[in-house]
Amino acid sequence: MKMTAPDYRKIYEDMIRMKYPDKETLCRSILEKKNIDLFDVIRLNAIITGKNAQEKIQGDQKLKSYDKDTILQILDYQKKHGMNNTALASHFKLSRNTVAKWRKLFSPIDTVLDEPFY
Repeated sequence: MKMTAPDYRKIYEDMIRMKYPDKETLCRSILEKKNIDLFDVIRLNAIITGKNAQEKIQGDQKLKSYDKDTILQILDYQKKHGMNNTALASHFKLSRNTVAKWRKLFSPIDTVLDEPFY
């Protein structure tokens, strides 16, 4: 049985309606998108909680998980904005080691060896 992704649109619409009605206009453009991915969820969390509140939450970092598409979007963000691993990690509240691991896992192989390397 295939697991389906949570309905982020429904979750965040309900959360905004019940707890953060003042943030609805700020979140509307994201919630109106056809598909909401994990990168959008990160942005919604930043809007709802605010940067100061988000910085205070240190224990939740262990509970975060990212799918391949989100990781690639984060790495693309790094490339577009000319950030090093430390700056990207700070921006997204990640570990520098996590960013380095992602870059290693998802970096394209530039060269192909014709002969085996011994």
